[in-house]
Amino acid sequence: MAHPKRKNSPCRGRKRRTHWTTQLPEVTETKNVQGEPLSLNHCASPDGYYKGRRLPGYKDKN
Repeated sequence: MAHPKRKNSPCRGRKRRTHWTTQLPEVTETKNVQGEPLSLNHCASPDGYYKGRRLPGYKDKN
């Protein structure tokens, strides 16, 4: 394995880590009336709806 030739200063490592951030998930209002009011982006609802339309392979839990 390669070994560093000299020690990096703490400032150098901290400058590299300035872009390490977390993001909150994006939540949008759903288009169907009887479902949940909010949903995660790019995720289908538990009722089987995505972008206001029913998914084709979804079956009711009855």
